[in-house]
Amino acid sequence: MITVSNLAMQYAGTVLFHQVDLQFTAGNCYGVIGANGAGKSTFLKILSGELDSTKGYVAIKPGVRMSVLKQDQFQYDAYTVMDTVIMGNRHLYDIMKEKDALYMKEDFTDEDGLRASDLEVEFAELGGWEAESDASRILQGLGVPVEMHESMMADMDGRLKVKVLLAQALFGNPDIIMLDEPTNNLDIESINWLEDFLLDYEGTVITVSHDRHFLNTVCTHIVDIDYGKIKMYVGNYDFWYESSQLVQALMRNKNKRNEEKIAELQAFISRFSANKSKSKQATARRKLLDKLSVEEIPCSTRRYPFVGFSREREVGKDVLFVKEVSKTIDGVKLLDKVSFIANRNEKIAFVGENELAQTTMFKILMGELEPDEGSIKWGVSTSQSYFPKDNTEYFEDRDESLVDWMRQFSVKKDDVYLRGFLGRMLFSGEDVFKSVKVLSGGEKVRCMLSRMMLSGANCILLDQPTNHLDMESIQAVNKGICAFPGNVFLASHDHEMLQSTADRIIEFLPDGSICDRLCSYDDYLAYRQEELGK
Repeated sequence: MITVSNLAMQYAGTVLFHQVDLQFTAGNCYGVIGANGAGKSTFLKILSGELDSTKGYVAIKPGVRMSVLKQDQFQYDAYTVMDTVIMGNRHLYDIMKEKDALYMKEDFTDEDGLRASDLEVEFAELGGWEAESDASRILQGLGVPVEMHESMMADMDGRLKVKVLLAQALFGNPDIIMLDEPTNNLDIESINWLEDFLLDYEGTVITVSHDRHFLNTVCTHIVDIDYGKIKMYVGNYDFWYESSQLVQALMRNKNKRNEEKIAELQAFISRFSANKSKSKQATARRKLLDKLSVEEIPCSTRRYPFVGFSREREVGKDVLFVKEVSKTIDGVKLLDKVSFIANRNEKIAFVGENELAQTTMFKILMGELEPDEGSIKWGVSTSQSYFPKDNTEYFEDRDESLVDWMRQFSVKKDDVYLRGFLGRMLFSGEDVFKSVKVLSGGEKVRCMLSRMMLSGANCILLDQPTNHLDMESIQAVNKGICAFPGNVFLASHDHEMLQSTADRIIEFLPDGSICDRLCSYDDYLAYRQEELGK
């Protein structure tokens, strides 16, 4: 359906990729992966025709309709939610509007009647009579309630706009769907619905995503951008990851054996080349040495930070007591008599659509907000470190360098230690002298994680720590949380992180209450599905 031939892209003097030859066929879902800056979004824009490549071409089968997830949240502010979704099939939308305009004419002519008749036929062929019901089904699946379907896009908040634009990309059964980070800002229920939708979809899907569970669930192929090349592999993300690690290990082992053999041969030649009785053997070994080579393993563009949380002391018997906590904000009761006791070394996931309730609970636990009623009590042996969902206050109006910013959180104040620590978090060279107020979103997240790592706390609280991070950093955070021996309180959209770390789930329900179960995240989802089915 899509053929890529000898494709190359150069940007600002840097070659992103070259000599790319690929084919994308119907019935498959392709996950595009690569480090930040590798060119994932650029590659999608070239495939969709939004960007021209430096070299080569992209051929798409004639008559094929492509749908692309739009990134501009303000593009459709003058339209209703329903119209915005139906615009996913622009031809159908234009027919619908022209037809409606004809029927509203006061001086309806015979010519108008003939035109309207032609439009009605084409409208029916394109599924126009089912358009609004189909759009409504997709919107509801993504969590946009029916009462908002006729609202203006300008009146919708950012998270809902993202869902509407995703619904637009999915609407109308296109032949090709291109999605750049479709799970960003989606709650887990909406992500699950999207996964089911794509699993049933019969066309071609090409998606960029940092969500490992999403890639594992929907992808039949992985398209990896690395080493300045783009290669396609059959299988989901986990299969690609394990395979790539195995290949790298095999290459390293082969090189090690070759290096040892080369050293052995060189030693023999040096020792016996002047000895007439051994000269023939030395000559033979020299010829063998000429054939041996140490293959240079390509330097990957992927960079993995080190995320490791250590505690200065173990947690005692008493950790946390939350008793009858209630909180109302802007007239909405977010927490209603919430009670739970955290046990020693538990890893608790806060989940549910009511994300504001989760953030409010984090702030109450950290003393940033006072509950309207009820109480919280930390055990005397506990110490807390907090990753807030919004880190603005830590960086705005701050002129100090990154190394000076880190110094305030470290017991060791010398530059050598701090620069070494920052190096493990991928801040190297002159980066450590950048002003913290100009850091990117991902860099700020790594700073906040570094601050937590320096704290030595035995209870860590993380509210959406993977926002703005690339796949490699998400994996590092995931590994760090799994390895931490203390208590963890975690809210995240990352399914894989919740499943691999949490042993207890607390869901914050819309009415302000909670559902609390000792189980893994997948087991909890199965439980909730069973409860809803009753």
